[in-house]
Amino acid sequence: MPGDRRFYEAPASGKRRSAPAAARNREPVSAVLREWLPTTGVVLEIASGTGEHAVHFANAFPSLEWQPSDVHPDALASIAEWRSDSGRRNLRAPLCLDAAASDWPIERADAVLSLNMVHISPWTSALGLLAGAARVLSPGAPLILYGPWFQTDVEPAPSNVAFDASLRERDPAWGLRLVEDFAAAAKPAFELSSIRPMPANNLMLLFRRSNDGR
Repeated sequence: MPGDRRFYEAPASGKRRSAPAAARNREPVSAVLREWLPTTGVVLEIASGTGEHAVHFANAFPSLEWQPSDVHPDALASIAEWRSDSGRRNLRAPLCLDAAASDWPIERADAVLSLNMVHISPWTSALGLLAGAARVLSPGAPLILYGPWFQTDVEPAPSNVAFDASLRERDPAWGLRLVEDFAAAAKPAFELSSIRPMPANNLMLLFRRSNDGR
C-alpha cells in the first residue's frame, strides 16, 4: 500500500518504490566501492530498501553477484520489481533477511554492504549486522557502511544534529551512532580500516573481517 512507504521514499503507486536520496548518492558511493569491493564474488546488501541501489550497483559491477535483502514485505516487492525491469543477470532475487536475527538465509558472501540502515533501526540491529557479517565473511573480507554518523572530537554538521533529533522523535531507538561505538562493538571480529568523508555530511566506513574466530 502507498501508505506503507518509508519516510525517505517519494510517493508511489504500485510495488516499485523510489528514494530520492538513492539517485543523489549512488555515484559517489559507487566510486568508493570500486576501491573497496573485491573484483568478483557475492556482495550481500543488507536493508536494500527500494532496490534502486541494487540495480545501479549490479550495472556498475557486472563481475559481481549482487544479493539484495530486506525485512519489509513492501521493500522486497519493490526490489523484485526493479530487478525484473533491469534484466540484470548478476542481480539475485531479494532475500527476506532481518539483520538482528541470529540466523541469516545465506551462508557466505565475499562482501557485505549496508547503506543508511544503522541510524534508522535499533542498536540491536546494528549488533546483529556485525554478528551476521562475521558469520558469512571470511578473514580479510569487507564490511562496508554508508550514512550519517557522529564522531568523537568532530563537530557535527548542524544538518546531522537536526536529522538525529527528527529520527529520535520518530522512534527513540533510532538516531545517528558514534563511529567509535560501532567500531568498539565490531571488535574482535572486525577492524575499522578506513573512514571516507562523503557528500551531504555522510561517511563510508570500511571494516575488515579479522582472523579472530568469533
